[in-house]
Amino acid sequence: MQSENKQPFLSHLEELRKRLIRCAIAVGIGFSVSYFFSERLFVLLISPLNEVMPEGDQLIFTNLPEMFITYIKVALISGTMLSAPVIFYELWMFIAPGLYRKEKAFVIPFVLISSILFAGGALFGFYLVFPFGFKFFIGFSNEYVKALPSVKQYFSFSIKLLFAFGLIFELPVVIYFLTKMGLITADFLRRKRKYSILLIFIAASILTPPDVITQVMMAGPLIVLYEIGILVSKFAGRKKAESNKDITTDGPEAAG
Repeated sequence: MQSENKQPFLSHLEELRKRLIRCAIAVGIGFSVSYFFSERLFVLLISPLNEVMPEGDQLIFTNLPEMFITYIKVALISGTMLSAPVIFYELWMFIAPGLYRKEKAFVIPFVLISSILFAGGALFGFYLVFPFGFKFFIGFSNEYVKALPSVKQYFSFSIKLLFAFGLIFELPVVIYFLTKMGLITADFLRRKRKYSILLIFIAASILTPPDVITQVMMAGPLIVLYEIGILVSKFAGRKKAESNKDITTDGPEAAG
């Protein structure tokens, strides 16, 4: 009996390993392409800060290999973003065996929507939030103190924010799957709306620079995405009910 239980678990591990290898290959290809443009990508990445820094000021690096390592990191992050459709596809295919046949047809919409939401969140943070946040920090410079941001610090800070915005924009997708798993419903989300809004502002205060403008600029889209998530949950719940009616003829297929 114990041996029989191990077999499905081992097969899932093997399937996961294959999916992860494909994701790694996709990231590697994206990295190889991005590395040729790493310097241009880095210049683009620091542009929001350059625009708000006093004329003549610039970023500094204090360790000799710091810029080389930064270019490697820029290429890796860019490669990961370029390979996002492949990563989302492999994620969907990994969970597909537990879905109904009709639900498996959503693979292309899932990949497209997930990729667009992630990219949209990162771009929103980069073009709309970064300028306000960096202007706030640079504003502490005066005749007695001067901001000298380092390349390493800026890269770490900006990438964390970019991924934070990219991930929070995946909220409707997360809500869809939580609904399909039976953990939440559209009615539940409506009842908990006021608590969710409070949590959204708390999350925004943690993830963004400590000024009201950037916090609101993160919380605002999140609230809109939450409302969209309610509609998504209603749609997913209806589809789940329809699938349950056909469970005897269209049940989940075994992994293979």
